[in-house]
Amino acid sequence: MSDKLVNGTCSSNGNGNGNGDASNKKCNGTRKEVRVWCDGCYDMVHFGHANSLRQAKALGDKVIVGIHTDEEITKHKGPPVFTEEERVKMVKGIKWVDEVVLGAPYVTTLEVLDQNDCDFCVHGDDITMTAEGVDTYHLVKSANRYKEVKRTAGVSTTDLVGRMLLLTRNHFRQGSAEYDIEKEAKLLKIQQLQSRLGSSNMGQDSAAKSPWTGCSQFLPTTQKIIQFSDGKSPNPGDKIVYVAGAFDLFHVGHLDFLEKARKLGDYLIVGLHTDPVVNSYKGSNYPIMNLHERVLSVLACKFVNEVVIGAPYCVTEELLDHFKIDVVCHGRTPISLEDGKVDPYAVPKTRAIFELIDSGNDMTTERIVERIILHRLEYERRNQAKEKKEIEAFEALQRQKQTQKAG
Repeated sequence: MSDKLVNGTCSSNGNGNGNGDASNKKCNGTRKEVRVWCDGCYDMVHFGHANSLRQAKALGDKVIVGIHTDEEITKHKGPPVFTEEERVKMVKGIKWVDEVVLGAPYVTTLEVLDQNDCDFCVHGDDITMTAEGVDTYHLVKSANRYKEVKRTAGVSTTDLVGRMLLLTRNHFRQGSAEYDIEKEAKLLKIQQLQSRLGSSNMGQDSAAKSPWTGCSQFLPTTQKIIQFSDGKSPNPGDKIVYVAGAFDLFHVGHLDFLEKARKLGDYLIVGLHTDPVVNSYKGSNYPIMNLHERVLSVLACKFVNEVVIGAPYCVTEELLDHFKIDVVCHGRTPISLEDGKVDPYAVPKTRAIFELIDSGNDMTTERIVERIILHRLEYERRNQAKEKKEIEAFEALQRQKQTQKAG
């Protein structure tokens, strides 16, 4: 148990109750630091993971994240999309995370909480199970050292993988159909073909039946954006850096690029292009994540101070003057000309404030999609097995509730 103080000094009280109530943890009138443990695979880290960690941070002072190894994940769920090194880096980049521990056991134990000086464990209100169908949090739940936060509806790794495999476009429909999550009729032939190839409709709302990983539409709100934003304006004299792009399926390449960009100044602004603009230069079914989802993914990054939602593709005089931008950066990825003619960075180049930076990381959204497609059958088997276990657990939970009501 933690014996650190938010203010002052003290020795551990050794009560071991782990209930996470910071107001009850005092020594000589000073509140003891509350350390919160979260663990998981954190594969294809998205804003749902970040939102869970944000809620966990609100329950204590420090958030310590345990990450399962590739071997452990493969044993219980099937192969992860990202390596353990990539997953560690991504979690470290989330603004609410204080420490990361690689090698967390798949079943959370009291020993792992004590070894990391944590008071209690926090997880979303979905069920996570081992390969044998055992609740991975049953030990900490029994010891009353477990707290639950609300899972972010409308996003899961399973759903994102499904979008890539099925080449769906319904996540960024526009106009009157922007918030319609029914499948597009024009995708029917593709889906029928993939069905003949043995491909599932995982992650799609009409086929996925698990209450936790089945697709339900993510509903963006201003409140959610406020929760993710730090709400701080630049200080007088701050050097302001601006970057723009799709930042689709926010990954380690993006993270390394933003870290480099942030080092060029004091305040980093990220401009996010709209879905139609991204589709115009990426093609196919890109972006995989819609604008609302990409906003939260970027805001969760600890190097980012502000996001421009629906930034113009061409960096304009007005944008530079409005935000008082000192440096405009781009990575080593090719720059697409607007309408095949106009350099989107012509204005900052004219002002001599444009810089190309090398993140040192060659990861791209396209490479992630390639990984998924290359191992398509493995991921589908993994997700189908996961969904089957979740449905069985959910039905058992419902039966238990009905029995309790009847009794």
